[in-house]
Amino acid sequence: MEIFDLNKLARFYPDRIYREMIDDKPEMRIALMCLEPGQELQPHKAPLRLLMYVVQGRGTFTVGDETIEAGEKTCITCDPMVPHGFTADRGERLVVMAVVTPAE
Repeated sequence: MEIFDLNKLARFYPDRIYREMIDDKPEMRIALMCLEPGQELQPHKAPLRLLMYVVQGRGTFTVGDETIEAGEKTCITCDPMVPHGFTADRGERLVVMAVVTPAE
């Protein structure tokens, strides 16, 4: 068993997104991303299933052709090879935990 205190792991930088792989196993990877207001993770594709969980703040998420406004305690899933990304809303920090699993 592992316990991750996301509040203690969160870090913010004014000039870039903070990204940390907090668990990396073949069956599941967990990444933490912390964004200052207005920072953006550009849409990109991955060959794996993805769950994005908003730990803190609000942001605008892109999944394929859809745009989703999401706040704390919201989960958004994404199928393999579908473009996805997000932007922290102005005036609010955003912390997202991404859980990545194999496609099949």
